[in-house]
Amino acid sequence: MIINVASDASGSARAAGLGQVVVIVDVIDMSTTLEAMIDEGALAVFGAAPDAARPPVPVDPAGAGLKAGKLACASNTGVVLVAEPRVGADAERLSGIQKVLGGIRKSGAVVEAVLPNLGAETVKLAGIKGRVVVAATSSGGVAFDAALTAGSPAVLTGTIARTAKKKGIFPAAAAAERALKAGLEFKTDIAVIASSSNSIEDILAAGYIYNLLLGMTRDII
Repeated sequence: MIINVASDASGSARAAGLGQVVVIVDVIDMSTTLEAMIDEGALAVFGAAPDAARPPVPVDPAGAGLKAGKLACASNTGVVLVAEPRVGADAERLSGIQKVLGGIRKSGAVVEAVLPNLGAETVKLAGIKGRVVVAATSSGGVAFDAALTAGSPAVLTGTIARTAKKKGIFPAAAAAERALKAGLEFKTDIAVIASSSNSIEDILAAGYIYNLLLGMTRDII
């Protein structure tokens, strides 16, 4: 198993096209928001590109929404949307994510809440347990969408930031463990993706999770 590290939606799509498990790292705030949602018992988490996103690789937010919605329907649960801006009304957040919203509605799933992308504090705004969460955001959401569209067998998220239930090394370790489990399941390599090459926190966090994964893979060889 090879562990790679890259950045941006282009790096995400490239890794996915090679059949790798992809781990999206967007510390401020998408992957931290989703880590807290996982802590609270979210059934699954997804990312999607907002309508205005124009990455240099294909994205399909309607497809991401449809996939998330189908999972929610199959599990008899609802969808929680996370979107931007951080400050504003739900109507403003929804206005910028009509494509992913259309995919969710096409599946027949119900959107039960629309939340701002605030990081670990977001979970305090709605019940998360058992629900499917979709983060339609301009950095992490786009990178996640790019990997999903390019056919990665598993697209995950990770952060180094603390949540209400994890601090210190544990948020990063949880991401590395999820990635390793997926890599072993699909018998493929893993790519850790800093969602933006312009965000030093994402680059450093991706490197940290990458190094944890290297240590874990040495232990199983």
